[in-house]
Amino acid sequence: MERRTGKYAAKHVRAWQRALGGVLVGGVLLTGCSGTSTRQHAAADRRGAPAPAPAASGGAADRDGAKKRDGLRESAPPDYLSTFALDVDTASYGYARRTLADGNLPEPGTVRPEEFVNSFRQGYRRPAGNGFTVNLDGARTGADGWSLVRVGLATRAAPARAERPPAALTFVVDISGSMAEPGRLDLVKKSLGILTDELRDDDSVSLVTFSDKARTLLPMTRLRDHRGTIRDRVGSMEPTDSTNLEAGVRRGYDEAVHGRVKGANNRVVLLSDALANTGATDAEAILERIGTARREYGITLFGVGVGSDYGDALMEQLTDKGDGHTTYIADETQARKVFVDQLPAHLRLTARDAKAQVAFDPGTVQRFKLIGYENRKVADEDFRNDRVDGGEVGPGHTVTALYAVRLRDGADGHVATATVRWLDPETRAPHERTGSVTTDAIDGPLWDGGGKRLQVTAVAAYFSDALRGGGLPGAPGLGELATRADELASATEDDSVRKLATAIGQADRLKRGRDGDGSDGAREGEMD
Repeated sequence: MERRTGKYAAKHVRAWQRALGGVLVGGVLLTGCSGTSTRQHAAADRRGAPAPAPAASGGAADRDGAKKRDGLRESAPPDYLSTFALDVDTASYGYARRTLADGNLPEPGTVRPEEFVNSFRQGYRRPAGNGFTVNLDGARTGADGWSLVRVGLATRAAPARAERPPAALTFVVDISGSMAEPGRLDLVKKSLGILTDELRDDDSVSLVTFSDKARTLLPMTRLRDHRGTIRDRVGSMEPTDSTNLEAGVRRGYDEAVHGRVKGANNRVVLLSDALANTGATDAEAILERIGTARREYGITLFGVGVGSDYGDALMEQLTDKGDGHTTYIADETQARKVFVDQLPAHLRLTARDAKAQVAFDPGTVQRFKLIGYENRKVADEDFRNDRVDGGEVGPGHTVTALYAVRLRDGADGHVATATVRWLDPETRAPHERTGSVTTDAIDGPLWDGGGKRLQVTAVAAYFSDALRGGGLPGAPGLGELATRADELASATEDDSVRKLATAIGQADRLKRGRDGDGSDGAREGEMD
């Protein structure tokens, strides 16, 4: 069996060959995390390439003939690769915080662990030029034989405001009746006012609104002497009628294509609660226009979600198809963070179709599980198939993938090698970078010796897992997680970690109230 696993040192290849031979002879089975699922076949090639054949693990053999031991799915033959498209979305975490603040637990299906983890600063070293750095570390969790391995990817810092190319932004604003609720259209209008102040004179904007129909309030207009006009158009928006999201997206992309500015970063920014109820309400019916504009003109989509009742799944599907990102705002503070601090990183791309592949060493690793990224998995054999869609990453971004890893007894040496592959945004030339980690680097205890940022990452991952029902080995209960987050907030002086502690405390109280037995509802030592 031959697989592409990135660039490994020759000694590691020889060691793997010896170990893999022993595994095959002995019939040892390992958890596989990157086989082809039904969802993968639907999403693996968003550009129209044929769906991949079922991989050796996770395909038909995994569904029909896999065994289970200690709650872990085992597939045959063994698969030591984990492959996924990069993702910098954070909407799931923002929406969960809003839901908890309103006194409700988020629906498990809206909780995406990678978006919780990627909502926090990581402190990775950054490259001097284009591309990525690849950072790997980890720590022991306290569960028997289990560790966390963190794979961290970072791009260079975002350029100063004056150094980026001009932007041409088409804002598509939902003004349907549901947007009348406080914290929806009123927050969108404040957000656009903030952004109008932040954009440069050589930037351009257009404004499209939609309810039951879509209309253009402002064609593509250079800001220079038109800020007052833009503010007037934004101020005139009032909620009315139903939500024809399809009409808004189509009109928005028509305006973006018609008003496209050569040499600028052309983007569509959708601001909505994504509760489509008129016209095409199925994502696939709405997505075709996005796909065409993306392929022909390179216009990407940035989704900004609002509202206590929010169509999270639809917004994620739209932005994935539009090679973009999603975020969520619940108040003016978050709006400033998104439109002042984060938007520059979304305007310019560092990497297109970026994917990561992590190859675990069968000589040291018994089992592993990628925490999250279920919607972003890619078939292992498609890692270097550049027709298969990956993720888009801008300057100043970091991407973190956290793995639960069980080492073999007495394991010593190489644990994993991670490779990131991406296409240059302009030339579409492929590039790769690699990094690796050994047992020495993940041998320390997580809570007593691990770095503070690694601990924050672990808290965020364990929190998301608890909201989805629990099961990660070594996961503390929500009460302990809240205490650890509070201590980390003080140690890092990071207000975002303080807010994490608040959200965990809210979830703990809600779960204890729902369970009615004083427990926090989290289960330990079991993995799906």
